[in-house]
Amino acid sequence: MVQRFDVTGADGVRLAAWEFPDGDSASAAEPRPAALLLHGLMGRAFHWAGTARWLADRRRVIALDQRGHGDSESPAHGPYTREAFVADAEAAVEQLGLAPVTLVGHSMGALTAWQLAARRPELVQALVICDMRASALGAASQREWEDWFCRWPLPFPTQDAARRWFGEDDPRVERPDPGRGAFFAEVMRQAEDGWRPQFSRRQMLTARETWVHDAHWEELAQVRCPTLVVRGLDGELGRAEAQEMVRVLPAGQYAEIPDAGHYLHYDQPDAWRAALEPFLDGVLTS
Repeated sequence: MVQRFDVTGADGVRLAAWEFPDGDSASAAEPRPAALLLHGLMGRAFHWAGTARWLADRRRVIALDQRGHGDSESPAHGPYTREAFVADAEAAVEQLGLAPVTLVGHSMGALTAWQLAARRPELVQALVICDMRASALGAASQREWEDWFCRWPLPFPTQDAARRWFGEDDPRVERPDPGRGAFFAEVMRQAEDGWRPQFSRRQMLTARETWVHDAHWEELAQVRCPTLVVRGLDGELGRAEAQEMVRVLPAGQYAEIPDAGHYLHYDQPDAWRAALEPFLDGVLTS
């Protein structure tokens, strides 16, 4: 059974952390290396359930609902800064006794992971960066997101309607994407008038505002632990930038997943595992 822990994050914000069970009950009492899974801007801890199941064979696996997401607190006035998100992840590592930890981050969670690895290298054993850019995205990108949020036809009459819209009808979808639809369906909660996102879109824009205008190459270069940069062939991280990130990293490796978009751990879970497992097993045996 998945077990919940409460973590006290920056400014006293209550965070929900979820530990996924070890499949081998005989080894449950033995100390194991830990992995902390950090979701993206509109994600939640349970988006990592599929990944956590196989990771838990050899590791203690914790997935964190970051502030404003899932079952963690959503303070009305934040802060939703880079410093707050990194401090929250740091608090989870320290309060749950995870160090030295392997950090696996998707999108915004990947940025949080490498900023923590750069600032507190003694806490981090290895790092996986999943489809997150190091370059600045700029003001135009933020305006596009504001416009996109306004197009959501809320409330959705059913959770399945949300799945269909994000996977098929969303103007940002070039071709049907079942993984994307499933991803967004999982962050919808039933309200009195229908299904709505469990996060505040205003808060998400505030959080995004704190990183889109800046490049993050300098902090990336400060990451000393083994790091795997993973991109989907149709994701948001381009091949040239991903390979430059690997070059900048002192101990970087590269993996690419065909037929996958930004939500690659949903699009192609078997290929995602095949990309990660050799790298992570190498960390355990090094």
